[in-house]
Amino acid sequence: MKTPFTFGKIASKEDFTDRKNELERLIANFISFVNTILISPRRWGKSSLVARATEIASKKRKDIRFCLIDLNNVRAEEQFYQQLATVVLRGSATKIQVIFENARKFLGRFIPNLTFSPGQGVDFKIGLDWEEVKRNPDDILDLPEKIGSANNLFFIICIDEFQNISVYEDPLAFQKKLRAHWQGHKNVSYCLYGSKRHMMMDVFTSPSMPFYKFGDIFFLEKISVEDWIKFIQKRFSDTGKKIGQDEAGLIPVLADCHPYYVQQLAQQSWLRTDDICNVEMIKEAYEDLVLQLSMLFQALTDDLSNSQINFLKAVINDVEQLSSQSVIQEYQLGTSANVTKIKRALINKEIIDIRGSDVIFLDPLYKTWLKEYFFVL
Repeated sequence: MKTPFTFGKIASKEDFTDRKNELERLIANFISFVNTILISPRRWGKSSLVARATEIASKKRKDIRFCLIDLNNVRAEEQFYQQLATVVLRGSATKIQVIFENARKFLGRFIPNLTFSPGQGVDFKIGLDWEEVKRNPDDILDLPEKIGSANNLFFIICIDEFQNISVYEDPLAFQKKLRAHWQGHKNVSYCLYGSKRHMMMDVFTSPSMPFYKFGDIFFLEKISVEDWIKFIQKRFSDTGKKIGQDEAGLIPVLADCHPYYVQQLAQQSWLRTDDICNVEMIKEAYEDLVLQLSMLFQALTDDLSNSQINFLKAVINDVEQLSSQSVIQEYQLGTSANVTKIKRALINKEIIDIRGSDVIFLDPLYKTWLKEYFFVL
C-alpha cells in the first residue's frame, strides 16, 4: 500500500496539507498578475504551495503560462539566462515547430541552438552565444513579454531560491538589470520565493535595493496543530487505519509543526500501525527519526566553533539575556560583540533565525538531538 504522507518532494492534490488562506492569496495574485515575494524556511512547503496554486490558477485562466525556475544550482548569470529562455520557450507552445519558430523569431540575434530529446512531450536544451548575451541580454529578459503580447498570453515566472542571485559576479548590477526590465512588463508577472529570510529581506525590503516594493510580500507560517490533526486523521482513515485526535495532535507537537518532519513522522507512525495508532508507536517513531539523523547532526555540530556550540546550549537552556555579562561568562561566549557575530554565523548556516527577541531553531529535530543526546554527554 502506498504511504499516504509525502515529504521530500512536491505535495499535490490529496497530499497537499491545508493552507487555505495562503493558497487563496497566491491564486488571487496569479490571476490578477500581481508580483509576489514568498519567504519561509527550507522544507516548509513553499514549492508545494506554488505548485498547487499554479495548478488551480491554470484552470481558472487558460491564457496563463507558468514557468518555474529553481536557482538552487544556478550560480551564474549565464545559467540564469539559459534557464529563463528554456522555460519560457517550453511554456510558449506544445509543438516543437512552434517552439523553434519562437526561438528563431525572438532570440534570433543569439543564434540559439536547440537540442530536442526524443520521446513524449517537449524536452530540449538551449545553447546560446554567451558573449553576445553578456553584451545585450535584453531579448532574453523580455522574451516572455514579447511572446505573450504577440500571442495574447500571460506568463507568470516563478523563481525558487531567488536569494541565490547574491552569489553572482555583480549581484547589485544584475538586480538593477532585472528590475529595469521586469517593472515594464504588461504580460508577465513574477513569483519570487526563497528560504533564507534575512537575504530575501535584504533584497526586497531595503529602500536602497532595486527590488524594494516590487510586489506583495508574505511569509509562510507554520500549519496549525488543529489543521494537522484533521489532515493526519483523514490520511489514516483513507487507508483503512485509525488514529485518535490526541495521538494525531502529538505528531505535529513533537515535530514543532515543521511540515517536512510532521509528514515524515506521520509516515513512520502509519507504517508501525496495523489498525489503531497509539502514543507508544508515535514516540518510538520520533526517537528512531532523531537517531536516524544523528550522523547528519553530528557532522553539522562538528563544523561549529566552541562558542557557537555554547551559544546553542544557552538557547536550549532557555536563557533570555544572551548578551548579558553573566551569561557571556557562564557560557564562555567571549564578548557581547562576539555574541552578535555568533548569531550572524548561525543564521548564515541556517541553524537559527531571530524573531523579535527570540532565537528559533530552524530544525526542531536538531534541537531535540542537541538537548537529549549531545549536551547530556
